Amino acid sequence: MATAVRVRRTGGPEVLEVSDVEIGGPGPREILVDVAAAGVNFIDTYQRSGIYPMELPYTPGLEGAGTVAAVGSEVHDFAVGDRVAWQGTPGGYAQQALVPADIAFAVPDGVSDESAAALLLQGITAHYLLNSTYAVSEGETVLVHAAAGGVGLLLVQLAKAKGARVIGTVSTPEKEQLARDAGADEVIRYTERDFVEATRELTDGAGVPVVYDGVGKSTYEGSLSCLRPRGLLALFGASSGPVPPIDPQRLNAGGSLYLTRPKIADYTRTREESTWRASELLEAVRAGTLTVRVGQRYPLRQAREAHEDLEGRRTTGKVLLLP
Repeated sequence: MATAVRVRRTGGPEVLEVSDVEIGGPGPREILVDVAAAGVNFIDTYQRSGIYPMELPYTPGLEGAGTVAAVGSEVHDFAVGDRVAWQGTPGGYAQQALVPADIAFAVPDGVSDESAAALLLQGITAHYLLNSTYAVSEGETVLVHAAAGGVGLLLVQLAKAKGARVIGTVSTPEKEQLARDAGADEVIRYTERDFVEATRELTDGAGVPVVYDGVGKSTYEGSLSCLRPRGLLALFGASSGPVPPIDPQRLNAGGSLYLTRPKIADYTRTREESTWRASELLEAVRAGTLTVRVGQRYPLRQAREAHEDLEGRRTTGKVLLLP
């Protein structure tokens, strides 16, 4: 038996229950992992609330890191005692998790379990946004919303590494400092100033070629207004709520704009693609060129509090559960 967080009905953070469950042994292409740390992400709250339907009951948590405790009969890439990280399957909010071997990656020496658990889902998201959704070029200016959040801090660092000029939006002076420490060139406190007006001023009225928006409902209209003609809004999250239907004529009027709603599964469709993204990220952390900031850590039994703080925008950087 292992302690795990279970969701038996959809709803608010109060539906997260802690109980003992039977994990079982690994299937032929699975590994059983003793979980050292599990990432907490907004997608977990979407699944818990029913925005993203899940088969009930289930154990949340799409990413984590730990040590291999057992391997399936057809697994040859990993052995008992290996350190691994993964993203893409529920079950991380537990002392042990069954993980498909084809979504797990070896954690290199020099990268802690916490850093690995904090990196993959948000890191791969930042990687595909900057390299594939819109391939940022040196000298371009990009706008990153929630620049002090988990994805935001990674986007800022990775965009700067590509030679971009980064404008970030934040809500507080403390978050502004975090974004600047990550390398943001300009930071707009949207609680004090209209971010559309500020972005236009910072680009001499031209607008930006791309906006990376994980906030959603409260920012998408302004994000469209920040774009230059033929610019792209990459709407990858909805921390403020789902975006209502958009009239295509709004894109026409804004200057033949592009709008995409990407998800990680479509940018990790093959083992080769996911390995490319994960390997670059893990190597960057190992080399010290990418910093993963863990802002908050909670014991497994405080999963409800972790969700409340995440949804209440009381967190910065990455949120982890430590089984």
